[in-house]
Amino acid sequence: MENQMVTENYSIVKPAVWAGSMEDQEIVAAIKDSDFAQKQMSEGRDYCYFLNRIHYTTNQENSEYSCMAYTLNEPSNLERASVMEIVVEENEVYQIHRISVIRDGVLIDKIPDMKIKVLDSENESSGGILSSNKKINVTIKDLRLYDILVLEDSRVKVFTERDFMRKKFSKYVWVSPDNYWGYGNYRFTFINEREEPVAYKKMFFRDEQGHVIEPELNQLKKGERFIFEAEHYINTVDSGREIFPFIDFATESTWKDLSDYIAGIYQEIFDTASLEAFAPDLVQKLNAISDQDEKLQFAIEYVQNNIYYIFNADEMNGHRPQDPAITYQNKQGDCKAKSVLLKVILDYIGVESSVVLVNFRVDYYMKYYLPSLLSFNHVINKISYKGEDYFVDATMRDEFGRIEKRGFIYFLYYLEVKPGLELQQRKSYRFPYYCIDEKVDFSVKGNTGTLEMDTTYRGNRANSLRRYFKHTNKREIIDSWNNSLFYTLNYSGDRNGTDVRGIFRDAAIEIISDDKVQNELKIRYTATIDNPYFTDAQNNRFLMYFDRSILKSAVRDYTHKDFLFWHNFDSEKYEIHLSTDQKIDTAEKYTVQESNINNPYFSYTSRKNITKSGGTVYIEYQPLINLEIPAEDFEQFRKAHHIVADSNFGLGLDIIEPGFMNMLKFGFKKHFK
Repeated sequence: MENQMVTENYSIVKPAVWAGSMEDQEIVAAIKDSDFAQKQMSEGRDYCYFLNRIHYTTNQENSEYSCMAYTLNEPSNLERASVMEIVVEENEVYQIHRISVIRDGVLIDKIPDMKIKVLDSENESSGGILSSNKKINVTIKDLRLYDILVLEDSRVKVFTERDFMRKKFSKYVWVSPDNYWGYGNYRFTFINEREEPVAYKKMFFRDEQGHVIEPELNQLKKGERFIFEAEHYINTVDSGREIFPFIDFATESTWKDLSDYIAGIYQEIFDTASLEAFAPDLVQKLNAISDQDEKLQFAIEYVQNNIYYIFNADEMNGHRPQDPAITYQNKQGDCKAKSVLLKVILDYIGVESSVVLVNFRVDYYMKYYLPSLLSFNHVINKISYKGEDYFVDATMRDEFGRIEKRGFIYFLYYLEVKPGLELQQRKSYRFPYYCIDEKVDFSVKGNTGTLEMDTTYRGNRANSLRRYFKHTNKREIIDSWNNSLFYTLNYSGDRNGTDVRGIFRDAAIEIISDDKVQNELKIRYTATIDNPYFTDAQNNRFLMYFDRSILKSAVRDYTHKDFLFWHNFDSEKYEIHLSTDQKIDTAEKYTVQESNINNPYFSYTSRKNITKSGGTVYIEYQPLINLEIPAEDFEQFRKAHHIVADSNFGLGLDIIEPGFMNMLKFGFKKHFK
């Protein structure tokens, strides 16, 4: 390439020496329509003749190089190739080395047909997400179906002082490619030019029988390369049931060494922070509260609701937190800033706490990853109070309650910012309260039913429902309840397609009380229902109430081979009363059936009281949450949920129709059943 163009965010240049480069004749020679290529294209795949990817890391920069040639046989791929968007971070440059097409066997340079625009990538700035990222928009005119696109480019990120963490530590995860593509030749290279060794760990690769191979762990010293290469390559992973193979690369270290390093950074902040000095008005408010429970709740909610959360991507990429005095003065900060301020406040009121590093998005993989501070993307607080540990996310809003009644955060792995600690696993948990506590009264006289539901929501349920009621139209809320009850009362079985507003007459829903100390929200739903019975194809009538939200279909349908089942259900309690002025079958099997399940991971009871004109079912469900169900226990766990689904999640009454002939019919049916 003779002409070179350089701007702040992109450049048109030759590739770096370490990347190498293919000459035009080499590229044309590499485009071979082999039997493998023909087979992939005949099956409707687009085909990549070759892909050469390189990750190059030093203590001053990270670079990604790619050279590939692939077909544009599908209109969707042609559209994506014609308009590409690349987001670059601060101090990152997108380098274009070659854009060409092979058309009728001729290599055509498309750089003259290329237009580039640089746009701000600030789509979410109004939501408190700040970033100096730029979006590079590349438009290539006159690409045609059945062209072969040759794209050679790089991304070069030079570290600034703000990237001190990435200067010191390397972290990169290679994931096997999408299984849509077929590759004639696939090559990935990791080049370590750092002063420190980089360890790598190969995970979830499989043998010819599909069994996961034991992880491979090794290291790369400065100047060494790791190469993964395959010919006639298709990723055979069953993406619905298996984890894609991946390789984790990280600067060789231990969790204890990393916790020592990060603890020192945070301790410098805590050693100089004085709440009395920078927040005397807040200290005055805290001192005016005599009850310690109330003081703790005030401290948490002050930081959550009064300090505006700003996710500054450039700041988050480092790990040095903002001074709490600045956070307090500006009333804004990222997760690190808010968590540090909360800890300073908790230190002042005498509540033990610490800052912890987490990554909710890849929490499952933390047990497999190599030790690295760059595996974390979020900071929260761990609070030790009255012999229990609680986790609080200072970036959340509209969360309420005493510490034991606040919303529960689901995750397993975290690194506490204290010296000499390993990666820790959070303990499993049982709710000390029922997240849903519901009482239902469905009474039918003649052909009219009156339905009343009183429900108390606690913990996460109370917090989320407050937000829902706050931001949702009242009519939409009522429709949501009506739609749920349409299935609960089994009206979907005999009047599907009917407008639910016509079924649930005079439906109303109101908040009865909202206790933000106990974090309890109570609501009442009422409706009048004409034709309240479900009628089957034989004109038999039933009064039914089976709440499908009690069923845990995710358990019964679970099929993943590699992921363990993540148990995170709420505790629930129901008292359901059904009454009618008709005679009912008090001996019907499912009407009187009860259940009592004591699985190691949940308990479930369904107790009943049946009378001649109705019945009551009492359901209690208490799960052990925030854990993965061991593979050897899962089928028994699944079986227990099948028992719940076998008519043990509600109550159904069989109506005995009046009249002598109906009584004979009923007696005959019962005798020969």
